[in-house]
Amino acid sequence: MSLTFPMRALLLAAVVLSPAPGLAQARSAQLSPEQSEAAAARYQQYCALCHGPDRAGHANDHAPSLKSPSLIATGTPVVIGEAIAYGRPGTPMGAYHVEMGGPLTRQEIRELAFWLMDMAPTDPIPVADRVEGDLALGAEVYAQHCASCHGAEGEGGTGTALGNATMLALTPDGFLRHAIENGREGTPMVAFKDVLGPAQIDGVTAFLRSRSAGWAVPAPRLHQPPALDAYVINPDAAAPEFTLTDGLYVSAAELDRELKARKRMVLLDTRVTSMWERAHIEGAVPGPYYASREEVMANLPTDGTWIVAYCECPRAAAESVVRRLREAGVPNTAVLWEGIQGWVSLGYPVVQGRAAVATSP
Repeated sequence: MSLTFPMRALLLAAVVLSPAPGLAQARSAQLSPEQSEAAAARYQQYCALCHGPDRAGHANDHAPSLKSPSLIATGTPVVIGEAIAYGRPGTPMGAYHVEMGGPLTRQEIRELAFWLMDMAPTDPIPVADRVEGDLALGAEVYAQHCASCHGAEGEGGTGTALGNATMLALTPDGFLRHAIENGREGTPMVAFKDVLGPAQIDGVTAFLRSRSAGWAVPAPRLHQPPALDAYVINPDAAAPEFTLTDGLYVSAAELDRELKARKRMVLLDTRVTSMWERAHIEGAVPGPYYASREEVMANLPTDGTWIVAYCECPRAAAESVVRRLREAGVPNTAVLWEGIQGWVSLGYPVVQGRAAVATSP
């Protein structure tokens, strides 16, 4: 297993789901009988219309099966919980987390994610966080084998919408690759492992990842972290005008407005650096939550420049970093309320990154 995906799972588990080491053995202990019953009722209320009362999928809007063992085995509570919480913008799958305007709390989403796993018990399958492949080959494979079901531009149809920015920004490459290779049992998605070679499967996986910024993008725009003396965005511009909630949080709408106005600030991505590589808000620099205060402070301005931190859990890591910055006497600091999950789900853009060097703890 990649070192990055379990780190992400651990961070999200602390806030969204709950600790889940040894998931196959501990699953039955995750929910009480009362919680399981309540989750089953929520499924029928919110999910059955499209995914079917028996979770078989395709009842409406080509909603996928939620009982496929390969989906559950590679989805883990984190990936499934993210999909429920933040939805798939541009598709009929809406966001169900209360912070996104939905009806479910984090605890209710946690229970629903574990209930879905209980209904299709299977051992989790580790998946890689990054798959390298030939984009041109992948485009050819997609057009020949995938477009008829998933749409010429990933818009979906009989198959899932694969051109969805939220899904691509927040889902590991290995999750996509496993589905291509092994299919989804009980669904129209067949296994391609006997049709395509490993290089073709890697290629189409990489091609799908490259579409995270839009289907018309000819190749991914990869960004390296800026030089140590260039962390400040628009260094000669005016300061942003934020109205912080609880003296700490800035909304995605306000941050987007001030970025478009080209205001002076630092964007600090507090996730593990590999997550910055997958997708980040343009201009953001890696500042992992696990780094020491001295490491975080080393390249940040201390002249009053605004520093906005974000993570995807959606706030715990960013809050911990901002707390340390404030303790060090850096006042103009804020946390992105929605996190990058909410940012993407609300339709704001992200870019891919390529780290020059790994950031060590």
